[in-house]
Amino acid sequence: MIVALVRIYRVPFLRGLGAAYVTVIRGTPMLMHLFLIYFGLPVAIDSFCGFVGIHFSSTSIPILYFVFIAFSITAGAYSGEVIRSGILAVDRGQVEAAHSVGMSSVQTFRRIILPQALSVSLLNISSEVIGMLHGSTLAYTVSIREINAQANIVASSNWKFFEAYIAAALLFWGITLLIERVTAFLEKKMNTYNRGGVA
Repeated sequence: MIVALVRIYRVPFLRGLGAAYVTVIRGTPMLMHLFLIYFGLPVAIDSFCGFVGIHFSSTSIPILYFVFIAFSITAGAYSGEVIRSGILAVDRGQVEAAHSVGMSSVQTFRRIILPQALSVSLLNISSEVIGMLHGSTLAYTVSIREINAQANIVASSNWKFFEAYIAAALLFWGITLLIERVTAFLEKKMNTYNRGGVA
């Protein structure tokens, strides 16, 4: 949301920074983001702590946190563009009408722009969440045991690779189906309000 807003409202300096962030992240693979954070961030933390004289080591930070940071950076770039397109899709006439009845810019954004932008962006955001879910299998490269990695470990112990991967596929499918159901429910609620009905 922050990335989308600084680019739309042309915030000095931050606008260019946001554009560079989106361009670099979308132009490089997700696996590279994971490796850069996993190998680079601990070095930066240790160097900073040594510079300021803090007795702290990055080895005390769970690996999972680095994975979360890397995935969040990746998702932020893609989701920022999805939300930005949703905001830009809102008719400017509605914004002018809101200002004409005395709404402030913040009120206009919260009551007029944001609900419509989220409604337009909902399906793309859902696809982004599903994409990140499937991309979570990359966490295995830095020793995080996610669904696919756990299936591989189980299969290695009992040699039932087919069954293990079928089970993992069913888990991914089940979670994806849940995300799709939630999205469909939210879309139905939003469309009810958009038509002027009662949810």
